[in-house]
Amino acid sequence: MRPLATHASFGVEKGAVHGLMGENGAGSSTLIKIHSGDLAANGGSISIDGTELVYASARDAFDAGVIVIHQELQLVPELTVADNLTLGRFAASAGVISRRRMIEHVSRRLREAGIEIDPRRKVKRLSIGERQMVEIAKAVMLDARVIALDEPTSSLSSHESEVLFRLIERLRAEGKVILYVSHRLDEIFHLCDSMSVLSDGRLAVHHPVLADVTREQIVAEMVGREISDIWGWHPRPLGETRLKAEGISGENLPRPASFDLRAGEILGFFGLIGAGRSELMRLIFGADPRPSGRVLLDGQPVAASDPHGMIRAGLVLCSEDHKHDGIVQGRSIEENITISSRRHSSRWGILNPRAEAATADRFIEKLRVRTPSRHQDILNLSGGNQQKVILGRWLSEQGIRVLIVDEPTRGIDVGAKSEIYELLYQLAEGGMAIIVVSSELPEVMGICDRLLVMCEGRISAELPRANFDEAAILSAALPDRASLAS
Repeated sequence: MRPLATHASFGVEKGAVHGLMGENGAGSSTLIKIHSGDLAANGGSISIDGTELVYASARDAFDAGVIVIHQELQLVPELTVADNLTLGRFAASAGVISRRRMIEHVSRRLREAGIEIDPRRKVKRLSIGERQMVEIAKAVMLDARVIALDEPTSSLSSHESEVLFRLIERLRAEGKVILYVSHRLDEIFHLCDSMSVLSDGRLAVHHPVLADVTREQIVAEMVGREISDIWGWHPRPLGETRLKAEGISGENLPRPASFDLRAGEILGFFGLIGAGRSELMRLIFGADPRPSGRVLLDGQPVAASDPHGMIRAGLVLCSEDHKHDGIVQGRSIEENITISSRRHSSRWGILNPRAEAATADRFIEKLRVRTPSRHQDILNLSGGNQQKVILGRWLSEQGIRVLIVDEPTRGIDVGAKSEIYELLYQLAEGGMAIIVVSSELPEVMGICDRLLVMCEGRISAELPRANFDEAAILSAALPDRASLAS
């Protein structure tokens, strides 16, 4: 985690939204963690309503009315939505909690917030976007004075984002102070009254008013250079069919899906949350049981149906939920990069520390992972840098022919996005076949050679790059009226 190298000073009035931006590792999330009491400040002070606060723990910040919605969700998967939203905060009568009263209370508060989630559902059954909404609901249900949101829309659909924006407007009207960390410039300009830009752990610039600030100016302040074309797409020759998926279906994807992918091609999958994009990729990779369908690589059926076998066959998946399905928590960056390729650097089961260190250093440099050392615990990295480490893991694996990346730039700043895209182009030019799953339509339109749209668990449209049209893509992603009526 990058420390704040100098004092970061700013003030926010009641009923105002203050934006915080910076490249991954610039210090935005660190600053939020200091405000929440999760990290101790080395100097300076925090004051609310003129009273200086001293935090000995996160509980002190909570008691002072500071609530933080972290990018990495803090929910208990085995408990229900109602349990998570009232954990330790619902009054008991004679030592007994009435579940009926608790569910009624949570249902009412969710309706007031415009969040349509059954409070009786277990969190582990929710999509990533739904879990994010539950996390946000926590802040709404508490009497917070300061609410900090760290990349709150990174997993939300456009509809869920609109619900969040209405909530923020309501909280603003109630006089709450909102700290809003995001890499999405449109959100910053839409929501925020003022903003601060962090760079390399320093407060680079403070904008008390956003009216006269341009998007290009903010990007330059963040990354230290102008980025005129974030996508950087360019045509490349495509090879023969590398991957063929035939009749893939499973418990979470009952309708069989088929498609093919050529060597050197970047194929995009777009759809609304719940459309089945991630479910299809998990079935192909073998992360979920696949009762029907088959996968062919270079014309040959792959006998394996589990992740271990698919990796050996040359197909890998960077999951959407990198915290639970990607990184190995509590381990170093080096271990997270080399864990899948150790058989290539060991003899007779004995690891070669020098080879592992060299591999880790090579991909840390190649992917520009912001860290003081390969020995750093991966949990101390920003979400974007964790994503880079996961990419480094698969790139260090030998013989990879198909790379599937699900939401590869979720929570990543504009400069790092450009670097990730350039890396994908380099891999494609080397003959690798790539699938990019994304809920950001500009992203898949910007970097992909061809696009498949999913709706309600089926592939509803296929478009070559020459026919990319935003209205047509969105139309294919939306359920038709007949299906809604049924």
